Amino acid sequence: MPRPLLLAMVALLAGCAGPTVGDYATNRPLLDPGQFFLGKTEAWGMFQDRQGRLVKRFTVAMDGERRGDEIVLNERFQYSDGTRQQRVWRLQPLGGGRWRGRAADVVGEAQGEAAGNALRWRYTLRLPVDGKEYDVQFDDWMFLQDERNLLNRATMSKFGFPLGEVTLFFRKPESAP
Repeated sequence: MPRPLLLAMVALLAGCAGPTVGDYATNRPLLDPGQFFLGKTEAWGMFQDRQGRLVKRFTVAMDGERRGDEIVLNERFQYSDGTRQQRVWRLQPLGGGRWRGRAADVVGEAQGEAAGNALRWRYTLRLPVDGKEYDVQFDDWMFLQDERNLLNRATMSKFGFPLGEVTLFFRKPESAP
């Protein structure tokens, strides 16, 4: 392959690379996942398929507590079709803004990285659909808006092909006076 063509291809591929967590390192307020997810958090969101059609809405009640060096995050989902689901995350800080997480329906470990107001989680979730289970990849981006509000946008894919997006809004309850 001629060298100019190779260089052009490398430049094109590099231009396609998405953002990194480090791109948000100077953004404020600082997101400390180990602090934000402690205590009670409420959330609500939706799943849209790859065409952008709304498939399902949901709410989440969350309780986070510190147990040793872990944050245990108990999520209870209520879906618009009346179904319920629970996921218990065990989150561990690894230093340097890196995190790992485990949950019963996560294949292997989730890998996270935080910088500035951003947190990116990547993991494979075993997702039940119509009596079957599918392993789908999640790429979660969370952005702290202020001390009480966090936005989350996740893309779902299988074998690199997009399946849809999850949009989720987290809110911490107001502090008692």
